[in-house]
Amino acid sequence: MKNTTFRRTSAAAVATLALSLSLVACGDEADEAADTASEATSAAGDAASDATEEASESPSEDAAGEGAEAQTFGEACSAVPTSGPGSFDCMVQDPVATAASNNPLLSTLVEAVTAADLVGTLNDLPAATVFAPTNDAFAAIPKKDLKAVLADKELLSSILTYHVIGEQLDPEAVVGEQESVQGGTVEVEGDTDGMTVNGANVLCGNIPTANATVYVIDQVLMPPAN
Repeated sequence: MKNTTFRRTSAAAVATLALSLSLVACGDEADEAADTASEATSAAGDAASDATEEASESPSEDAAGEGAEAQTFGEACSAVPTSGPGSFDCMVQDPVATAASNNPLLSTLVEAVTAADLVGTLNDLPAATVFAPTNDAFAAIPKKDLKAVLADKELLSSILTYHVIGEQLDPEAVVGEQESVQGGTVEVEGDTDGMTVNGANVLCGNIPTANATVYVIDQVLMPPAN
């Protein structure tokens, strides 16, 4: 039992140190790395001590928390950088529009969000689920049509907000009919082995950002006609 507790507390210390270093990498604050690492080591020691006490007092709670971390799913997740601003570790620290701007799969979506003046709106949402079309999804739209949509702010805003749900939904909770911020509904089917949104495939799902959960999809969703 003592060996198990030691392994858990040691792992907690290493994880805390690694997280603090990743925070520095996300912000490109290399000059603060040494200080951050030192502070993290101290914090990790305190956390390890607390964890030792908690493990002996309430092992069931510790075990319950081990599987609670969000897990991404989908083949396209491998295209996300493993480090730096566009990585999952960094995206979770930024609000959704900012996080998307660092994701190489979503540059056209970010262009559209910027054109619609929705960056602040999305970043300020207390919680959201965002179905994010890839660059290829936008590229499938004829250039003339896409250009016209980008130039029509009202239409563009309607399309983009149709991709947003006003609460954070994990892969189980998101399944079913969901009402979008735009007002229309979307239908999500499947699970982590294969999920669709109005028939569009989820390529990488359950991506956490500071205020949203993102599901990258392979089509641009069109709201129902009024």
